[in-house]
Amino acid sequence: MAIVKKLSPITLGFLLLLLVWQAAIMIGGHQSALFPPPLKVGEALLAIISDGSLFAHIQISLFRFFTGYLIAVVAAILLGLILGRLPAVWKVLDPVVQVLRPVSPIAWSPFIVLWFGIGNMPAIVIIFIAAFFPVLLSTVSSVKKVDKTYLRIASNFEMSTFETMRKIILPASFPMIANGLHMALGSAWIFLVAGEMVGAQSGLGFLIVDARNSLSLDLVMACIVVIGVLGLLLDKGIHYFESWVNRIWGGAK
Repeated sequence: MAIVKKLSPITLGFLLLLLVWQAAIMIGGHQSALFPPPLKVGEALLAIISDGSLFAHIQISLFRFFTGYLIAVVAAILLGLILGRLPAVWKVLDPVVQVLRPVSPIAWSPFIVLWFGIGNMPAIVIIFIAAFFPVLLSTVSSVKKVDKTYLRIASNFEMSTFETMRKIILPASFPMIANGLHMALGSAWIFLVAGEMVGAQSGLGFLIVDARNSLSLDLVMACIVVIGVLGLLLDKGIHYFESWVNRIWGGAK
C-alpha cells in the first residue's frame, strides 16, 4: 500500500490500462498477431525510437497540428470577439455556422486534397476546420455574457473599442474561451491523425496506415499509444497555459 500511495494518479492509470490490456488478451485468447500484447508493442515502439523514424514523424505531426490549431484559435477568437458584440450580424451567421459545424472535417477531404494537393496543407486545413468552430462558438457565447456593468465602466472612462476588447471583454470572457480551447484541442488532435491518413506521406497518421498495409499491428498499436500520450501532454500544456493567463489577469484562485 505504501508503494501505491507513492505512485502518481497518472502512473496508476497507465498501470491499470496495461493490466486490463494484458487480461483482455489472456481471457479472450487472441493471437498476438491480431491483438498485440503490451510487451510486443513495447518492442515495436523501441524499434522505431532507436532508428529515429518515430521522432521524425512526431515532429512533422506536431508542426501540422500547431500550425492549424494556432491559426484556427487566433482567427476564431478575433472573429468571435467581433461577432459577440454584433448580435444582429450573429443572428444571420449563426444558422450557417450551425449547419457547417457538425460536418466532419474528413468529409471535406476530397475537396481539400484537390485544392491543396498532398503534403502538409491538407492536414493543416483539416485541423483548422476541426478547431475553428468550438473556439468561435465559445468566444461568441462568452462575449455575449460579459457583465454589462463592466461595459458601462469602460464607457464612463471613454475607453476605445480596442481597449474595451483588450482590457475588459477578453479577460472577462477567457474562462469560457478556455473551455473552447480544450474542446478544439481534442478535436484537432483526433482529426490530425485522420487527415494524415488521407492526404499525407508522413506523420503519425501515415505511419499507422503504412504499418497497417504491412500487417504490422504491433507497430499500429505502438503508434496509437504514442498518439494518446502526446494528446495527454498537449491537454496538460493547455491547462498550464490557462493557469498562466489567469495569473496574469488575476483570475487564479
